[in-house]
Amino acid sequence: MTIEICLGSSCHVKGSKRIFALTEKAIKDNKLEKKVKLAGTLCLGQCGSNGVNIKIDEEIVTAVTENNFNEIFTEKVINVLK
Repeated sequence: MTIEICLGSSCHVKGSKRIFALTEKAIKDNKLEKKVKLAGTLCLGQCGSNGVNIKIDEEIVTAVTENNFNEIFTEKVINVLK
């Protein structure tokens, strides 16, 4: 599985560095280092969302925030891989 975090200017302002750090920690905490590749990317074309945009494999997930990160990570990553 590949997770790409948008690091473009719009997402940067909305906290993409923090979402990247949370994703990195969640991968490590769940021992998924061998199953998940994490990368930064430029604009995913969803700049109007109320949060950071990420791409998990081929699915774009919009409006990721610190408040909903754990729910999204659990649903889209942990539940899929385990």
